[in-house]
Amino acid sequence: MPRLDEAHRLARWLTGSATDADDVMQEACLRAYRSIETVAEGSARAWFLTIVRNASYSWLRKHRQSELTFIDDLDAASRSSLETGTLIADVAKTPEDVLIAKTDAARLIAAVDALPLLMREALVLREYHGLSYREIAEVTSVPIGTVMSRLANGRKHLLKWAKEDRR
Repeated sequence: MPRLDEAHRLARWLTGSATDADDVMQEACLRAYRSIETVAEGSARAWFLTIVRNASYSWLRKHRQSELTFIDDLDAASRSSLETGTLIADVAKTPEDVLIAKTDAARLIAAVDALPLLMREALVLREYHGLSYREIAEVTSVPIGTVMSRLANGRKHLLKWAKEDRR
């Protein structure tokens, strides 16, 4: 399956843990295999990410209490190697620039992790996975207006964080 890496990243963002994402991915792959004949002419990518999303929420309901507490169990180096397309992708040449980029990326990841789950989900699907608003609506089973609202609110929270973080 060509979408395993991006699906794992989605599971990682939703569960907050690489280990938990592995469990989710195992379940999602089994679900996808069992229902492969249901793939319509639509986007196979959106279909598989929907399965991963649903498996993530099922896993969270089963293994987490009603109040979710996400603990980042990876160090900054592991997080940066797991994530692609982040600020670290265009690393500058000097060691100081590399350190600054890694620090900024770690703080941004922490800010995204601090977002409410539904906002974080929409933001990750759009910014990290590059899904269109229509594809996000299909994956999350909500209207496009809701997707737009969640993205706007998530971005607003991140901008507020960026202003406060720079002080």
